[in-house]
Amino acid sequence: MGIPQSTLLAGRTALVTGAASGIGRAIAAHFVAAGARVVLADRSESVVDAAVDVGATAGLVFDATDERQVTGAVAQASDLLGGLDVLVTSHGILTQSPLAQMSLAQWRETLEVDLASVFLLNRAVLPGMLAAGAGRIVNVASQLGIKGGASLAHYAAAKAGVMAMSKSTALEVSSQGVLVNVIAPGPIETPLLQGIDEDWRVAKRGELPLGRFGTADEVAPTAVLLASDPGGNLFVGQVLGPNCGDVMP
Repeated sequence: MGIPQSTLLAGRTALVTGAASGIGRAIAAHFVAAGARVVLADRSESVVDAAVDVGATAGLVFDATDERQVTGAVAQASDLLGGLDVLVTSHGILTQSPLAQMSLAQWRETLEVDLASVFLLNRAVLPGMLAAGAGRIVNVASQLGIKGGASLAHYAAAKAGVMAMSKSTALEVSSQGVLVNVIAPGPIETPLLQGIDEDWRVAKRGELPLGRFGTADEVAPTAVLLASDPGGNLFVGQVLGPNCGDVMP
């Protein structure tokens, strides 16, 4: 099935991280199809090819955990696009370990990549958006940040932190025209999920009311909605859950 073409995001500019593959790449492709001009970002150099494939303006390679690189990448994306209307943070790592056997290094790495880097990116784009009096930030978390997950305490903690940070930021900036929201998908068939063992995936699939995992193309339209006008205008500090029924708030 092809990506629906529309004008929902015509004239909008966006930076999408984690865009070399998976949900990030799908969101970038759907943004382009909806009329946005997009810069893709990832720590993998394959993001440059991904940008060409989806028809984006450029692909940037940087480490989202490095404060200086984040500042530089946001400035570069803004220069390329003539300003940033939308930020989507869709990067992350996923490893597996029971808490009793988890090393401090594993815990810290996950919190750095899945939470601290999201803070750095959000902070970096806010001055420009606040000066413009408008902007959209869409942080991609996980339903595990709501319900937790066996052998995934570090990942769940990071994603819960993304949700809490996003809600807090929304309280600070929504009155100034910047809307901050979260997408919390359930298990999605992406390369990220390959870091989890098959027994976990089989058990999780059996828990889902829908009976299957989602696809990245099924998550991406939620990001288009949140970035659009008027569709996303009333979402403030919300957590939207394309999660196959795993969480029903």
